[in-house]
Amino acid sequence: MPITTDVVVLPGASARPLAAYVASLASGEADPADILCAPVQPDGPDGPRADAALDELLPVTAAEAIAAYRLTGKPGETAQAMATIAGRPVSLLLLGVGDRSPRALRRAGAELGRRLADGGTATASVVASEDSAGVQAFAEGVLLGGYGFRLRSAPADPAGSRSAADPPGLARLLVSPDADGPEALRRAAAVAGAVGTARDLANTPSALKSPQWLADEAVRLTADRGVQARVWPEDELAAAGFGGILAVGSGSTRPPRLIELSYRPASAPAGPAPHIVLVGKGITFDSGGLSLKPNDGMKSMKTDMSGGAVVIAVLSALAALGVPCRVTGLVAAAENMPSGSAYRPGDVITHYGGRTVEVLNTDAEGRLVLADALAYAVRTLEPDQIIDVATLTGAARVALGTTHAALYATDDELARSLTAAGEASGDRVWRMPLEDGYRAALDSEVADLAHVARDNTSAGSIVAALFLREFAGGRPWAHLDIAGPGRSAENSGELSKGATGFGARLLLRYLSSAASEPAG
Repeated sequence: MPITTDVVVLPGASARPLAAYVASLASGEADPADILCAPVQPDGPDGPRADAALDELLPVTAAEAIAAYRLTGKPGETAQAMATIAGRPVSLLLLGVGDRSPRALRRAGAELGRRLADGGTATASVVASEDSAGVQAFAEGVLLGGYGFRLRSAPADPAGSRSAADPPGLARLLVSPDADGPEALRRAAAVAGAVGTARDLANTPSALKSPQWLADEAVRLTADRGVQARVWPEDELAAAGFGGILAVGSGSTRPPRLIELSYRPASAPAGPAPHIVLVGKGITFDSGGLSLKPNDGMKSMKTDMSGGAVVIAVLSALAALGVPCRVTGLVAAAENMPSGSAYRPGDVITHYGGRTVEVLNTDAEGRLVLADALAYAVRTLEPDQIIDVATLTGAARVALGTTHAALYATDDELARSLTAAGEASGDRVWRMPLEDGYRAALDSEVADLAHVARDNTSAGSIVAALFLREFAGGRPWAHLDIAGPGRSAENSGELSKGATGFGARLLLRYLSSAASEPAG
């Protein structure tokens, strides 16, 4: 991440954070910053309000400044002014914080993070009166908002350009003495670091990103983090009967891989804890295969392994967050390409465990690789719960847009817990029905089932979930279709343009809470 965070605890910071900071700056106890960030709230009796200490720093009152800039206090809204502190001009950022909920603070922090993405320092009093959860949310926003992915050539060092040796942006947060600021920042860095990892993996161009490259990155990113890695090469996949992964990867010169990451905590929990298996779709590029996509449909397909990227990122962060339960991550990685060796519509493939599937559309490849991984998890790993995450269907995006992922689950408690984790983390989900009435659409005359609907059933996201359920073995299982929120067309709040890393925050929050619940 290009930004770091730190906390400053000042006497009186909780009651009058700006006044305390200005006094410490004048006395030389605090370091000056390029930006001073002050909150604007929408709930004043006469409209939006800000810290009264601004009246002493601005040439006008805070209320007059708010009115002049037409601020409402909504989360992430900004206006920039000049202030004078101890005789020194300082850039003042008025930042809307809404209702100061974690969601609002996360969005506000992201706007500050974007201003620090190219370096500089900021001191923010926005979180001065918050508890640790508020501090963590704001810090996560700062780190996520400052994210950037670039593969540009180095500039010819024009005058004024920043060099690689320049320090990253730094956000100093004034916090209440009652909040555990350092611990909140540590957890924020772990969570935001995982999201950044997922974004980096998904944003990497597919010319560089073969299934083997993804496997190598998974091993590198999880080394020395309580994770054991096994990479299944093509010959081992064939010997074990992973027909779905092999079929999808058969058209590419870069063979498929199954990435298996096993996390065991350094210390066992006091009581029984669940073994949770995470399964991620790892299609490193999706051309559609012989059912070829149009050109515009391929432009974002380097991110079709976003689910697998999230699984890798989550496994890399479990030790840092002290998650005490056992977690296994499976990433089914393949490149879906058209060629003389590619699988075809009409083929019948045999999945891990022996179930046969009739292929009707090679552009519905994600469910085929996931089915192998799910079947392997059920037969070999004995999980208490299985959660898969995938950019699976355009239908989910049509239904829910980009703000929520579609959640399907066979267990009500699992669904409730994931929904709560999504609300708390910012990765929000909406539970969708596993409507058994659509199951007949997957009947096949030549195989155990078809992998897409044979009739005119239009419930594409539900039918895909019903197909995956066939391989979950009756275990508590949840499916996250992140086709909508997994990608963003613009920088918005804590989301970045391109791959968003959606699902990493949700799963880390869920696993942290599931660790304290008994298996069963």
